[in-house]
This record gives sequence, C-alpha cells and structure tokens, in this order.
Amino acid sequence: MLNKFIVKVIRGFVQCACVTYCIYEYVGDIVVCSGPSMEPTLYTNDVLLLERISVRLQRLEKGDIVISKCPNNPEQNICKRIIGLPGDKIRNGFIITTIPYGHVWLEGDNRNNSTDSRIYGPVPHGLLRGRALCKILPLRDITMFTTKYAT
Repeated sequence: MLNKFIVKVIRGFVQCACVTYCIYEYVGDIVVCSGPSMEPTLYTNDVLLLERISVRLQRLEKGDIVISKCPNNPEQNICKRIIGLPGDKIRNGFIITTIPYGHVWLEGDNRNNSTDSRIYGPVPHGLLRGRALCKILPLRDITMFTTKYAT
C-alpha cells in the first residue's frame, strides 16, 4: 500500500516537472530586468511576461522587445529592442550594415548606456529566447508592449 502511494507521488511529481519544463521552454516565462540599457522603457527590477512562440515561429517585428543570450557572453541574458530584420540596411556611424538572413539588429532604448548591435553587430536568431508581452511589476506600471516602431 505504501509503495503504491510513493509511486503515485513520484509519478505526479515527474508529470508536473515535465509540464512545467515544457511551458518554460516552449510557451513563456517571467524575467526580471537589470541594467540601464532599456531606460526609460524598462528599469532594473521590472518584471516582464515573456512568450517564446513568436521566436520559434520567426514572427518578430521591428519594435519588439526581446530577451536574448548576449553574443559576447552566452551566460548573460540581454533585453533589447529589435531595430532591424534580415535584409534591412542599418547605418552604424559611417558604416552601413545589411542584416544577414537568420539575424536581427538589437539596440537598447538608452543609446548612451547600452552595449548592443552597434558594438557586436547582427545577433543570430538562435540566441533569441523570447519576446516581451508586458511589464507586470511594479503594479503601478503594468504595460502591454506593442510592436509598432517609428523609424
């Protein structure tokens, strides 16, 4: 009797763990921002609801705020805005860069305090983790993000 109970508990735990992992890996996540690169849009300790489906389906648009692995330090995540998509031409100082297929151009909203594609160039699509849907904390600043971007 006790053995059957233990097996049921373990089976239930494993099922919950599998469902949780699948939701985290394929559907969405909650992330906490840190650093000044997205100010005044996002501040340190703002909490975002992140969805991963747009990245997997490659349905991203200019103006989307995304979480990506940092190209210079893959152990670090970065939060930036998509400025350019494959085929776009981006002026970076005196250099014009054409974004290659499978890459995006990311920049922080705080251009004076952001390490972004202006430093490390186009970011491979495979480094993107998800798209920010909304800011959920602090409660006084709940914000839905739109994809409209004025160039």
